[in-house]
Amino acid sequence: MDLSNPDGRGKMKITRMTINENSTSFDFEGKVDGYGSPFLTHEYFHNAQDRARGKLIGEARTFLEDGTLISTPHMGTFRREQSNAHVYFTDACNNGAVNFVILDVNILTKDVDLKFWEIRPAD
Repeated sequence: MDLSNPDGRGKMKITRMTINENSTSFDFEGKVDGYGSPFLTHEYFHNAQDRARGKLIGEARTFLEDGTLISTPHMGTFRREQSNAHVYFTDACNNGAVNFVILDVNILTKDVDLKFWEIRPAD
């Protein structure tokens, strides 16, 4: 997979951050190529030995301009370096598409850069 040439990009913002003892939850919204204005919710679970990395679970939903709803679960991993998180996950959209996604999250500015690579096209 050529990671220097994503199939799509997006700009998102953190709209909510909730901190718990063993996890941190985020909501994101923004614009993504081919997916309109999606809403994402993720929960990040830290490794017990190293709170700077761990796993995530989440969900995304968007409506396309024609009214089509696309939804997908997210599962993956993350690594935090100071106030920046690098998030890696796959999705499985209800339209049949499967993507590998990387989020670069700046927690201080609330800016999120999204890149995705299509593994399987929509049906």
